[in-house]
Amino acid sequence: MAEQQLRHIPVMLGEAVEGLSVQAEGRYLDGTFGRGGHARAVLSRLNADGRLLLMDRDPQAIAAAQAEFAADARVSIRHANFSSLAEWDETAEGLDGVLLDLGVSSPQLDDAARGFSFMADAPLDMRMDTTQGESAADFLARATDREIADVLWNFGEERHSRRIARAIVEDRDAKPFTRTGQLASLIERIVGRREPGKHPATRSFQALRIHVNGELDSLQQGLNAALERLRPGGRLSVISFHSLEDRAVKMFIRDHSGRVQNSRRGPPVAAVAARLAAIGKAQFPSDAELAANPRSRSAVLRVAEKLAEQTPLIEGHA
Repeated sequence: MAEQQLRHIPVMLGEAVEGLSVQAEGRYLDGTFGRGGHARAVLSRLNADGRLLLMDRDPQAIAAAQAEFAADARVSIRHANFSSLAEWDETAEGLDGVLLDLGVSSPQLDDAARGFSFMADAPLDMRMDTTQGESAADFLARATDREIADVLWNFGEERHSRRIARAIVEDRDAKPFTRTGQLASLIERIVGRREPGKHPATRSFQALRIHVNGELDSLQQGLNAALERLRPGGRLSVISFHSLEDRAVKMFIRDHSGRVQNSRRGPPVAAVAARLAAIGKAQFPSDAELAANPRSRSAVLRVAEKLAEQTPLIEGHA
């Protein structure tokens, strides 16, 4: 565990926490504790009256949070998906900030037994919460080739999704897919090594992980819950690592900004009350961070603030 924590470098730490505009007596929620890099930075800015709520769906992350923060009276910890943050009584009185660091964490990737990576042979699991849900092996054992292909294409943009899916279904009767190495070998056989520096299983493993953990649905639910629980002036700070995630965050902020773009070809769209305002533009890791932590290369940070007044705004015709 200690070795994994040493390898865990929080991405865009300064930018994400600055985006929250932390107030010393404020109430903040880190919905993806991981190994606590962002949480420690937020907590360091709180006084004795401040409050930090920690969530993670990964039992190992929660164990790490309990070990480090359980004795701190300012901290509450909950083992749950951030999509359910509004169901936690601790959030009922409102939040001054919500931070979400999406995707898979370094400890999850580095622990071969979790099955997230094809770099080592391990059980084909991929669940972030190992106490519930269907593993990747379970999904591949019962899904049709069309269902598998849809997952690989929709969540991984894998061009060979149909061929890979057919091969999985053809081979699984003789030997079910239960190991990461087994699946990676099949994909390499089907796809070949056509992209220098990129393993042919990269897209498929990413797609299966997103599907198994319901990551995009959780994100949408979590964004809606955060908006409801944020106080006026409260900040939402979200780090994404995949274009599907970032697009969902971008569209969520836009859709709640109160701005409507009417098309010349379509009927007028009714204005909605503005509930969020984007704070600046999308931010990306600095060159220094990229050099120190290559895993940050796909990170995108977006920050928004909940508005005190709900003011409809209408854009001109597009």
